[in-house]
Amino acid sequence: MNGTGILIVEDEVLIAMGIQQKLEKFGYHVVGIASSGEAALALVIEHQPELILMDIVIEGSMDGIETAQKIQEQFGIPVIFLTAYSDEKNLRRAKFTDPSAYLLKPYSERELEITIELALHRVQMSNR
Repeated sequence: MNGTGILIVEDEVLIAMGIQQKLEKFGYHVVGIASSGEAALALVIEHQPELILMDIVIEGSMDGIETAQKIQEQFGIPVIFLTAYSDEKNLRRAKFTDPSAYLLKPYSERELEITIELALHRVQMSNR
């Protein structure tokens, strides 16, 4: 999977930097970090990542779920939600975006690695 481009959408800088370090340790390439839905859409257009890690509560006029919906409609890029929110309302809304996964914070480094690996495998299998 080395070199696979991943976009991080997270408005807390320290958390985003921690995720970036983990992804680079796993051998992935972080194409950018966005703190808002608007910035995420711009980075998707510019870098066309293979996968997006998306927090639900982000800056800007769109939350992570709305941003994921737009990305799915326009680009079809798989999204993994990384969130502290496990309430029924957010889960129901997130399901409509057909996410590759919904990973609850706090998660272990290994959980993140496996979730990403399976999401990318799913994409490869669907492209056959």
